[in-house]
Amino acid sequence: MASADDDRHAQPPAEPDEARVEDPVRVAAGIPAIVETVARGWREMGPARMLSMYRHVNQKDGFDCQSCAWPSPDGNRKVAEFCETGAKAMASEATTKRAGPDFFAKWSIDRLADQTDAWLEEQGRLTHPLVLRGRHYEPISWDAAFALMSRELNALASPDEASFYTSGRTSNEAAFLYQLFARQFGTNNLPDCSNMCHESSGVAMKENIGVGKATVSLDDFEKTDTIFIIGQNPATNHPRMLTALERAKKAGARIVTVNPFVEPGLLRVKNPNPGEYRNKLAYLPRLLGSGTKLTDLYLQVRINGDAAVLKGIMKSILERHPEAIDEPFIASYTSGYEAFAADLPATTWDEIADASGVPLAQIHEAADIAASAKAMICCWAMGLTQHRNAVDTIQEVVNLLLLGGHIGRPGAGACCVRGHSNVQGDRTMGIGHNMPQSFLDALTKEFAFTPPAKSGFDVVETIKAMHDGRVKVFIALGGNFLSASPDTVYTAQALRSCRLTVQISTKLNRSHLVTGEQALILPCLGRSERDMQAGGEQFVTVEDSMGVVNPSRGRLDPASPELRSEPWIVASVAAATLGPRSGVDWMGRAGNYDLIRDHISRVVPGFERYNERIRADVFHLPNAAREREFRTDVGKAKFLVHRIPKPELAPGEFLMMSVRSHDQFNTTIYGLNDRYRGIRGGRRVVFLNAADIADEGLAAGQVVDLVSGCDGRERVAERFKVVPYSIPRHCAATYYPEANVLVPISSVAEKSNTPASKSVRIRIRRRS
Repeated sequence: MASADDDRHAQPPAEPDEARVEDPVRVAAGIPAIVETVARGWREMGPARMLSMYRHVNQKDGFDCQSCAWPSPDGNRKVAEFCETGAKAMASEATTKRAGPDFFAKWSIDRLADQTDAWLEEQGRLTHPLVLRGRHYEPISWDAAFALMSRELNALASPDEASFYTSGRTSNEAAFLYQLFARQFGTNNLPDCSNMCHESSGVAMKENIGVGKATVSLDDFEKTDTIFIIGQNPATNHPRMLTALERAKKAGARIVTVNPFVEPGLLRVKNPNPGEYRNKLAYLPRLLGSGTKLTDLYLQVRINGDAAVLKGIMKSILERHPEAIDEPFIASYTSGYEAFAADLPATTWDEIADASGVPLAQIHEAADIAASAKAMICCWAMGLTQHRNAVDTIQEVVNLLLLGGHIGRPGAGACCVRGHSNVQGDRTMGIGHNMPQSFLDALTKEFAFTPPAKSGFDVVETIKAMHDGRVKVFIALGGNFLSASPDTVYTAQALRSCRLTVQISTKLNRSHLVTGEQALILPCLGRSERDMQAGGEQFVTVEDSMGVVNPSRGRLDPASPELRSEPWIVASVAAATLGPRSGVDWMGRAGNYDLIRDHISRVVPGFERYNERIRADVFHLPNAAREREFRTDVGKAKFLVHRIPKPELAPGEFLMMSVRSHDQFNTTIYGLNDRYRGIRGGRRVVFLNAADIADEGLAAGQVVDLVSGCDGRERVAERFKVVPYSIPRHCAATYYPEANVLVPISSVAEKSNTPASKSVRIRIRRRS
């Protein structure tokens, strides 16, 4: 176990990197995306393996991409149905590099902690189950690993002293087994990565419209005439969305973007996929041209000024475009409109301008576009979800849609764009610390046991409980929990307080270096690998961001004969821990995933005849709000009234948001470049307005420390290089996970408890 005062294990090395700053680009994708896709695949996989991977990804007879949850078309799919980010994820998983017992015999966790996250990622696939002995991981048999887990779990004074985390990589089948195991063990401690990203969306939308998922389908982007993109950067985080935006734009749609950064991928795009060009002779000339313009109006809002912009747009519609209000829809399908309509006139334009930082003329222009829309889609991501007032802001997005009747209409609706490939499916399968009673009742009927009734711990509550000694065993089904979580040092201390930590992983990451008294790494199959079980070759399923269920069948031989599938690992732990008291034939389900899907078909609404339907084609899950059935507590969609937040920054304070670079997916760092923002060879940078740099007496390229401490405890992120950028005054941006150390564990979104990683008050400290 690492020393309790050795916090360097928790964070990437703080030495100054050699980040070079170039001019940001002004168009996304194009030839550079093709070059990067081929170069990365060739280097990691070799040409033959690369071509096989790229040919099968996101195909109905292939495997689902490991990266974003953007949907694939229901019908015919292109030969290359993936993006640059997906290509990096595939190359990472299908790499020919291996990190086996010899590697871990050479490298102690202390030496590994001194390496960058990109270096850890580059070491290749894990090949054997491992146990930490002293400062090195050593091989352990699967049976011995399960015996250790069973012994520690069954020795707990209460089942609630264990917590079972899930990442969005997990399949529907593995997720269903995992939550069943946790609940039969006796706890609802089922935190997941959604707690850190779109939990705010689910909480907000369920109160507004009765569902916590997107109400649109991919086809709606073909039918819309107006798209608002708020707090989202598709070009880096889910580039396949650019294809839908480009098609909508070419069909005449107008696009409004609300973002503190001017993101190149929202300005123009050059689609590098030849399948998008009917005239193949036009392919190369278009790649060499200026690309397709996407955004018509760009509102460069202050960080967390989105609610003010949205209220300004709606106030302008009420004052200047009353004819755009869908009064029949409001009368038939909504409640709360009178209070909502009374609140907007009471909100002053000065208040809106001050909080948003956007010129009022631009807000009126955005209102003109929204008012003329016949079918409008509003998209958002973590730029909205990770603030203290995140739930309120998302409900203002829904208010805007309700005002024009833009839910339950072709080409219109709410589109919360989720990140990891099956994070939405995990929740549908029951991964959640506070599932509805109807789901628990269905489990009772199917498996003849009574699930625990008490709500469990989410991510933030799990971290606090580990820190306080109330959770003693932590098991992570995928992900990089330490790097993804807020308040890195605090989280590291929490993990070290456990008796046992278990990471079910494909590759090495920083969570393997900060452990409990005992630690296991259990290597699992990736999406791209064949899954052979007792019942023959198996496949799994996932649910995308728009509620479409897709099959996923691996095509490659496993990276090691010691690898096991996630369903098999979960079933084996459950069988070893619960024994005959469970009443479930766990290993029978591990040998035949059809049996798991049969259970799901009887427990989860919308999955009836699961095996039959998924073998026939992909299928859409029901979405009541899309049918204008609003399952709220009043039986209608609800207009909700909120005040505009007014963050008061002291002199010298900045409001910081964390962002991804173009060379990463979630916490996985593929390289040290951010092509779109002009950063090369480094990640420890802080983006600031040039006027703020001058006012603070700083200089471009100067190395500084970033300091936060809103709760009285100082947190420091060391050695960040100052980069002038187009960002509003008194705002700052940094990459995560490097900046997660600055996010206080106590700073969370109201109602959703999501870490407020986009609203961190910081100061900039000169280094002596």
